[in-house]
Amino acid sequence: MKKILIIDDDIQICKLLAGFLEKNGFATDVAYSAAAGIKKFREQNDFNIVICDFKLGDKNGCDVLQEIKSINEQVHFIIITGYSDTKIAVQAIKNGALDYITKPLIPDEIIAVLNQPNTHAYSNGTREKKEANAGTAAAPPPEEIFKGNSPLALELKRQIELIAPTNYSVILYGESGTGKEVMARNIHALSKRKDAPFVALDCGTLSKELAASELFGHIKGSFTGAVTDKVGHFEMANGGTIFLDEIGNLSYDVQASLLRVIQERKFKRIGDTKEISVDVRILVASNENLKDAYQRGTFREDLYHRFNEFTLDIPPLRKRQDDLMHFARFFLAHANAELGKNIKGFDDELVQIFMQYNWPGNLREMKNVIRRMALLCDGDILTGSMMPAEITAHMPGIQHLVQGAGIANAKMINIEELSDRSLEENFELKSTAARIEYNIIKSILQRVNNNKAKAARLLKIDRKTLYNKLKEFGI
Repeated sequence: MKKILIIDDDIQICKLLAGFLEKNGFATDVAYSAAAGIKKFREQNDFNIVICDFKLGDKNGCDVLQEIKSINEQVHFIIITGYSDTKIAVQAIKNGALDYITKPLIPDEIIAVLNQPNTHAYSNGTREKKEANAGTAAAPPPEEIFKGNSPLALELKRQIELIAPTNYSVILYGESGTGKEVMARNIHALSKRKDAPFVALDCGTLSKELAASELFGHIKGSFTGAVTDKVGHFEMANGGTIFLDEIGNLSYDVQASLLRVIQERKFKRIGDTKEISVDVRILVASNENLKDAYQRGTFREDLYHRFNEFTLDIPPLRKRQDDLMHFARFFLAHANAELGKNIKGFDDELVQIFMQYNWPGNLREMKNVIRRMALLCDGDILTGSMMPAEITAHMPGIQHLVQGAGIANAKMINIEELSDRSLEENFELKSTAARIEYNIIKSILQRVNNNKAKAARLLKIDRKTLYNKLKEFGI
């Protein structure tokens, strides 16, 4: 069992986080100051992971990181903070942090970080080199999600089966949430490399400073704060498949380094003189046309041609009407299994809403919507009234399907005419602000064709904050 030390001067956060982690199979201990945390770590020294707030009264998180790494450089360190600042993230990662998570903390995100392959690379502080190099486990069997019955679905399946056994590089085009990574896993699972690692990296979340280290790794002492050797994603994927999502977000300098690796099948970790040979199949994904990107000068033409050995276009959910309810039933079956329920299906009104809605978040949005409704459902049928209000409030002609939606139908309510009681019943500031935020983000994403980098710039937030919001709202 992994043992986690939580260091935060907010006692409530410590208690809530410790309780959540213990319910998920982790052992925990807490400290309410930097000094207390360092002392506890030094005295016990049996912690696998440290989760530390960045802003503490006596030190900051990076200071604590350095002191704890000096005691045991193999421990995994995660920094949490309410300050969404890319500079802090870069500093933390350079100092040897495993990851950086912004508040409010999202439980699924924390568990995903704790279950990263490299957090399993050692036990009780002893690193196993062979596990660190192994990357992720072999990909699961091909997902049923893409086995629709429409001509479009059958053609997609045919193309996957055609390209999977080859060693071709593939560009997967599709809007955010269409399932590009699942498609890539399908290709890997049907390939000759299926028993080797499948390693995925979201390039959209990487800054220029972090990208090279994540792709190729670094050695201890190669830059300030590099207190341990780091295995890059290419090395982890050796013998298998590497999937680079949102490839168009890589800087031009990193693109040049990537081109050399593809051409020579060799690379060097940052700060190392030793070349490492690598044998990987490369799958990349983008929500913008890379040919248009190189013609604009934002993507290298030679790199584009290296990747463009085969392309797959994954259509948005709104163009897959024939398969839409198939996907809905698939997600409901998974929600039933997850929640231990036996919900049998959807009423006619909900089917009508599903077919009318344009699903800007595509399959990811549908999955989250159905999971949310299944969680709240007390019966054996999902109904139109259970559809989230932030969706139905902006669909003309179906507001009558939603019962008790409260302020979600604000356009239909005259606030001045509401009594104190009806205000109390219908109006909650926090949920209203969340709905406004949801609608703004969704509108911006539609305007920029789901390009998250552009959306973040227009919203004047960093990409990690946007990703957290997308996950929070199920977009």
